[in-house]
Amino acid sequence: MTDEAPLVEAEGETVGEAKWMALRELERRYPGLARDAVSFQVVSEGERGLLGVGTSPARVVATFDPAAMPPAEISPEPAPAGDEGDHAALVRELLDRIAGALGANCRVDVADHGESITASLSGSDIAVLIGKRGKTIDAIQYLVGAAVATVSGDAAPRVTVDAAGYRDRREARLIDLADRSAEQILRSGTTIRLEPMTSTERKIVHTRLKDSEGIATHSEGDEPNRYVVISPAEPH
Repeated sequence: MTDEAPLVEAEGETVGEAKWMALRELERRYPGLARDAVSFQVVSEGERGLLGVGTSPARVVATFDPAAMPPAEISPEPAPAGDEGDHAALVRELLDRIAGALGANCRVDVADHGESITASLSGSDIAVLIGKRGKTIDAIQYLVGAAVATVSGDAAPRVTVDAAGYRDRREARLIDLADRSAEQILRSGTTIRLEPMTSTERKIVHTRLKDSEGIATHSEGDEPNRYVVISPAEPH
């Protein structure tokens, strides 16, 4: 047993994305972690070759001092329960069937948190379960969540389905994209239209920028090609 501070090493396409990934992992392990207690060391800022070929990721190490937080707020990740509840068992069964129908050989890990259930898919065939822009994994999550809601009614837990950490990586990239777009707009005064996104992804961008001074966002277009427009805010 050592007195070393808890640490996480993470990678990303940018330093900002790597920091976000590291922070999310620390928060997952230690619920209630105060973000201002976390410090970062940049191991590598990453490099991008010609036309994106030969890219090396940015790498950071995140640490925090447990002494900077009240002891009650430091909660190491609990061990998984030995018995799987009915809701979690249903989620596992449905995901096994869906993966089999799509011809994907994967592992299904399910954690029942009471009011929510998280499921993670991993394996060599994971790409087919994610799909282009995450559309397949979003559809899988919707179907499994709807099935759980059907048998549970108002007491249904919220179901989140991920594949090889795709959602965290995608969220980190969208936040980085939102920040960079806002900075560009504040410098140039231009309007930026992002690529088409799912409603979940658009919400991430809107939420990230809703309190940004001088920035306004709204969505345009029809599904599945609806996208976020980021523009200078009109003066009051």
